[in-house]
Amino acid sequence: MRTFLPTTRRLFALAVLTACTAAAAQSYPSKTVEWVVPYPAGGGTDVVARTLAESMGKWLGQPIIINNKPGAATNIGAEYVARAKADGYVLMSADTATLAANPSLYTRLGYSAEKDLAPVGLTVRFPMILVVNPQVPAKTLPEFLAWAKTQNAANYASPGPGSPHHLAAELFREKTGNRFTHVPYRGAAPAVQDVVAGQVPFMFVDTASGYQFVTTGKLRAIGIASPKRVKNFEDIPTLQEQGLQGFEAYAWQGLVVPAGTPGDVIAKLNAALLAAMDSTAVKARLQTLGLESIPSSPEQMARYWADERAKWGQVIKVGSIKLD
Repeated sequence: MRTFLPTTRRLFALAVLTACTAAAAQSYPSKTVEWVVPYPAGGGTDVVARTLAESMGKWLGQPIIINNKPGAATNIGAEYVARAKADGYVLMSADTATLAANPSLYTRLGYSAEKDLAPVGLTVRFPMILVVNPQVPAKTLPEFLAWAKTQNAANYASPGPGSPHHLAAELFREKTGNRFTHVPYRGAAPAVQDVVAGQVPFMFVDTASGYQFVTTGKLRAIGIASPKRVKNFEDIPTLQEQGLQGFEAYAWQGLVVPAGTPGDVIAKLNAALLAAMDSTAVKARLQTLGLESIPSSPEQMARYWADERAKWGQVIKVGSIKLD
């Protein structure tokens, strides 16, 4: 038989717990904080995390160290964080793969994004650009689509199956009705290099990975997959303004903690994150990478996360994409 504490004892216990939680949050953090990046060092996600961690650490008064745990499309890092103690001392960069795509791409995961991870706030998103090798006879979206119809399911590159770049191309195929053939690589760098070399004619590339190749003319940008033009890429028209209505595709990121982390601790982390993203140095660094800052509250991140999971889950279902 289930038993309960008497009302007065329950109220006293609740008061003690509330006081302890508030005291813990007030003294938080009292030691070094670990920030898990589920990708190798040196990539875009790692650079963003290190930029934000340095500024947040100063605001919080404790160092934040980066712990790279790459592998399995972010699943290794996500499982590690999902099982960590929910006290605010383990954070993670979670992205489109972790939160929106993997739950649909994998039949079995060692974590549940919705049950095991809690949002702190969104950080940045990388708008996707449709790029082609300069030998492709197309400079606009109508010209590209006309060229694509003359090809026998033209090849396109991506950093790997289920990546935001792959899913953007799948959504593009669905929206335009064209046939394409996916050529997956292990990472953005080799995929971009083969498009530059002409081994594969086109791909969707994020602004951070494609910036130098587009600005130097090694890749030709057909259009950007955002509703309005992007800073540092103002001369690239959006795909929407060229007729592909409602087409948006980003690789986005946010900060998460293990589910069950006290709300006051999450609020403090969110305040530190917003302060970091508002600093002049961080803003300048993110702009040089072609990134769009998307600061948010935990609640706004939760809504964005849910919308993106529904959107990309549908794309994955229609494309019959599975990774296990």
